[in-house]
Amino acid sequence: MAKIAKKKAAARAAFDGKSNLSVADAVKLVKDNATAKFDETVEIAMNLGVDPRHADQMVRGVVTLPAGTGKDVRVAVFARGPKADEAKAAGADIVGAEDLMESIQGGKIDFDRCIATPDMMALVGRLGKILGPRNLMPNPRVGTVTMDVKAAVEAAKGGEVQFKAEKAGVVHAGIGKVSFSADKLAENLRAFVEAVGRAKPTGAKGTYMKKVSISSTMGPGVSVDIADATGN
Repeated sequence: MAKIAKKKAAARAAFDGKSNLSVADAVKLVKDNATAKFDETVEIAMNLGVDPRHADQMVRGVVTLPAGTGKDVRVAVFARGPKADEAKAAGADIVGAEDLMESIQGGKIDFDRCIATPDMMALVGRLGKILGPRNLMPNPRVGTVTMDVKAAVEAAKGGEVQFKAEKAGVVHAGIGKVSFSADKLAENLRAFVEAVGRAKPTGAKGTYMKKVSISSTMGPGVSVDIADATGN
């Protein structure tokens, strides 16, 4: 325990007084000071100048990270008949209809992404209060309500990340693993920031991107220079 505490203290000291670093320097700092015994996720948090309680200020979207996420994404699909078969063939982990709904209602949610064919939404709609708060509710805007379940499953498995602004206007996501090369993490970071930039809502006023920070799962965070992250 003393050794772990010492490593954490050293990591915190390495971050002291550092802010608005270039993408390259921020990624290096996070990678060099990841102390956990497992392959930590590199996480990004963006503070946006929006109030998502207003419909015209909601930020929501999807981005395929160039280097993938490094995470084994479990996918559930609501579908019947040939579309259910298509989902299974594409690698979906769970496929069902009423049985899947009942399983979720019973508290079993062992998946990271939920996809549905349009005809299943009357059924899926009953799960709004369960899936909604977990950002798992299928939505046509991010491609998870679709007849092309094969493409949706493959995208979810291949590095696609969904994002949505929370109440305080914060968007966060995992953009890779500490074991990724610095170049791959930087590429993923810029792709994510660019996607959030494209998702700027019509009702956003003033400064849209207020702060961008990255951290490892167990480590401190550091802010990133927004101009460098956006390429401006």
